[in-house]
Amino acid sequence: GIIYLMSNFTKKSLKPKPHILPLLVIAQFACTSLWFAGNAIIDDLSLKIGLPDGSMSYILSSVQFGFITGTLLFATLLIADRFSPSKVFFICAMFGALCNNSLLLENLTKEIIFFVRFGTGFLLAGIYPIGMKIAADYFDTRLGKVLGLLVGALVLGTAFPFILTALDVHTNYTTIIKTTSLLAVLGGFIVFICIPNGPFRKPSKKLQLKAGLSLFRLSSFKKSAFGYFGHMWELYAFWAFTPLAIKTYNEINSTSFSIPLWTFIVITCGALACVLGGVLSMRFGSRIVAFIALLLSGVFCLISPALFFVSPIVFLISWCLWGMAVAADSPQFSSLVANATPVALKGTGLTLVTCIGFALSIVSIQLLSFLSLSLNPTIIFIFLALGPIFGLYHLKSTK
Repeated sequence: GIIYLMSNFTKKSLKPKPHILPLLVIAQFACTSLWFAGNAIIDDLSLKIGLPDGSMSYILSSVQFGFITGTLLFATLLIADRFSPSKVFFICAMFGALCNNSLLLENLTKEIIFFVRFGTGFLLAGIYPIGMKIAADYFDTRLGKVLGLLVGALVLGTAFPFILTALDVHTNYTTIIKTTSLLAVLGGFIVFICIPNGPFRKPSKKLQLKAGLSLFRLSSFKKSAFGYFGHMWELYAFWAFTPLAIKTYNEINSTSFSIPLWTFIVITCGALACVLGGVLSMRFGSRIVAFIALLLSGVFCLISPALFFVSPIVFLISWCLWGMAVAADSPQFSSLVANATPVALKGTGLTLVTCIGFALSIVSIQLLSFLSLSLNPTIIFIFLALGPIFGLYHLKSTK
């Protein structure tokens, strides 16, 4: 009887307070709005300093390159497991807002833009994967559902600058920069003040430079990570080139869809799918949800050329469904990776896998950028199918 009471008390004491998850979701949304802020105002920046055509892919890739540099350093030094995740999140949010706000400098140059966007990406390495680490420290069960909400917030944060553009806030593009910078500061303070270290956190006591790479010796970790890599090959390239897809459809079919508005809608559909996938994972498991979502997005890759010649309503519905499928598996892969990682290295495992995944996203973004100059834009999305095919091959044998 005493043992039962002690066990019951322990479970209750470890149960997170009800405010933890919603505040973490809000903070994740607020801070990740920095991600596409530079891309949403690319036209205004081009007019201000005379950026050449094709700059969007390079500006986006500078953020991605900064992110993978940051995650690689964080994973190597075991930052998320050796230090307080909440403090790391707060510090990175403050400096990320500072980098973002640097786009308001009077004497802005192409080099400064690339540098501050790289810095923003570097500091996002202390926000996105660290946010997942904080969630894992609070929720040892139903992690798929929790990460569904958290990654959904990331996706919504990614879409946020586009809705500001669609609402004509871009007539004064400084508003977008000021808004996203302020949101990042707010998100950082929310985590620092309201979300202390979680009850399931088990900090690493010493630096182990090879600890991250040793995780790939674990079969379940390796297969889950490889599935995630296939997903990441497609995800950011799909988001980055959705504006081009809508523009191309407009030109072929003489339609006038708002590019920023429908880009926002497509990406936001992915946020909703992350939440829905999290709920479904409670019943069917993360592996099944990830497998089905990756399969569907792979099918859309293969049939994408035909989508440019269907009716407007079919095109929009198809692209929104693709936006759902391409994002729904992201939190489930993170859940699979987290559950396959030893507790003391959970933050490092998530950060390392995220690092490699985003490195692959740079390759796919640049590939589509190159292909868009030499091929008809209607066929370039086929090449994204390489990711789902690779991911499905490894995921099918994951238990």
